[in-house]
Amino acid sequence: MFIRNESFYSFRRQYPIITILIAIHLILFVWMNFLPFGGWVLALGIGNNLAVANGEYWRIVTPIFMHYSISHVLFNSFSLVIFGPALEQMLGRIKFLLVYFLTGILANVATFYIGGLTYPPHLGASGAIFGLLGLYVYLVIYRKDLIDHANAQLVMTIIAIGLVMTFVGSNINIFAHLFGLIAGAALGPIILNGVKPYSYYRQRAVHDDGKVAFDPNRWNKKQRNSKLMKKLLWICFIILVVAGILSQLF
Repeated sequence: MFIRNESFYSFRRQYPIITILIAIHLILFVWMNFLPFGGWVLALGIGNNLAVANGEYWRIVTPIFMHYSISHVLFNSFSLVIFGPALEQMLGRIKFLLVYFLTGILANVATFYIGGLTYPPHLGASGAIFGLLGLYVYLVIYRKDLIDHANAQLVMTIIAIGLVMTFVGSNINIFAHLFGLIAGAALGPIILNGVKPYSYYRQRAVHDDGKVAFDPNRWNKKQRNSKLMKKLLWICFIILVVAGILSQLF
């Protein structure tokens, strides 16, 4: 579920929603930091509880797409690449978007009500990503038919690491992480109704004539590359985790 063997072309065709979300992350980050009016975009979209109380309700949504630093945007985008595809395939595009937006919005609503008007400005997709992780928590506990034991252990380990980082790191929106996770798990009974398990066999190749067919060699290629990809996955994840921690410390 979490090992990515697709090329960039096949990934963006199979998971268009995740591709679009990551593109928005990167475009906004570049705009805010390197292009004209970037400061205006940041000031207009950043989460600000006092501004929300004064009627600027869009600030409950816009922080989901905005990030402070390069490590921040890369870490959240990489997490979306790893944990999003299985859910986008199982849920479908509409349900996946619904979960992503609802959990991200609820995370910011919790920040507003619990953090109070003096809570520091905040932004980032972490609340929505923790919402996806919360959905995995529900899968592991109540829908074991949708996730195997090995993947269940892996995702729960990552969630545990994420929660530890939430409390030991600085400049982290604890409310967004916790309530994003809770919101994702709470949506599980509704959103997972009628869902089929993730399957590599649903990945399809398109021939030049436009006809859709299975690639007979795809599974063999995945078997040969799975060990290497797993090592690369963990190396990249560890590098990004370390980069995220260092960015909070210095």
